Amino acid sequence: MAGKKTQLENRTASVVMAAGRGSRMKGFEGNKTLLPLVPLGSSLEGDDPILIHILKNLPTGPKAIVVHHRERAVMDATRGLDVTYCRQPVLNGTGGALLVTKDFLNAVDCDRIIVTMGDIPLVRPATYSRLIAELEHVHLAVLGFKPSDRKQYGLLEMAGDRVVRIMEWKYWKDLPRATLKAYTVCNSGIYAARKKTLLPYLDKMASQPHLIQKEINGEWTRVEEFFVTDMVALMHGDGLEVGCILAKDELEVMGVDDLAALDKAQSVYRGRFF
Repeated sequence: MAGKKTQLENRTASVVMAAGRGSRMKGFEGNKTLLPLVPLGSSLEGDDPILIHILKNLPTGPKAIVVHHRERAVMDATRGLDVTYCRQPVLNGTGGALLVTKDFLNAVDCDRIIVTMGDIPLVRPATYSRLIAELEHVHLAVLGFKPSDRKQYGLLEMAGDRVVRIMEWKYWKDLPRATLKAYTVCNSGIYAARKKTLLPYLDKMASQPHLIQKEINGEWTRVEEFFVTDMVALMHGDGLEVGCILAKDELEVMGVDDLAALDKAQSVYRGRFF
């Protein structure tokens, strides 16, 4: 069993999305994936950057980091870790970030792909392993979790043990409470996919952009954005199997979006490793 696990991990490439600005991290102008899990003096300064910890916990295969905001700082912090950098020229959604990794994905000799956010530091190596193993049964696997509060998370619409689609907050926020009782699993933003399935669906996703109104330099502009979650519905619609495994708890998949979340992640990390 251990040998099979090692083979799966060696055949798994990982993509880490670290391009965003992290606008909710008030008082910090850097790339939030470089924030410390071990604070020294200030929660914004210290050791064990989030991104480095994520890279260490991912499977042993090839890794790519999607960069944009403070990209030089990200590259300097990860120099020597044998990673590939994929620049996202325009911040146009999680799908846009994944699209810029196509050359990397085509080049790697791997048949499994993990896609994760660069601000979710507490996922255990065993959880990534379970996510990869799920691909023995499905084409794409979503890492879900059951929170005490759904907040503004995406919700997994399930048919038995298969995922039909991921419904974003703006689409479910006005649904009746009785309807929402059926949605118990939220999306962590972490996925595993078979490479031969993922690549053609990148093209399908790219052909169906969302037109979003965004304020850029003080002016409202209509821009195209792409979302990884769209591939779930596209695959399901084509009869492919999309599965789900659950994180141990919601702390494992908490995103470091603001200062309060950073303080909490640092506290959990301290309790786990010290």
